[in-house]
Amino acid sequence: MQRLLEISKISDECKKTLLEENIDIFSEMDFDVNSKVHTLSFEYIIDTFMQASDESQLVFLAALKQALLTDDMGVEKFFEGMGQLLLMTHLSTKI
Repeated sequence: MQRLLEISKISDECKKTLLEENIDIFSEMDFDVNSKVHTLSFEYIIDTFMQASDESQLVFLAALKQALLTDDMGVEKFFEGMGQLLLMTHLSTKI
């Protein structure tokens, strides 16, 4: 139960941080993998990474905040990289 509260807290912090920067958490990115398009929202990427270890969650939050310091492109690049990582991980477990 405590772990779920911690996950929720970090997830909420990520989403709140985006909202404070006027970035829509429902923004989506398309990824072309072997001619098949996968669409992932910022919210989905955040929620999926929140299933990782506590340390990984904190690294995700810190990296997100760092990306926000650069500019809007930094945030897009951040979510592009995180989305690619999720898809590579998902596809490699299916092989």
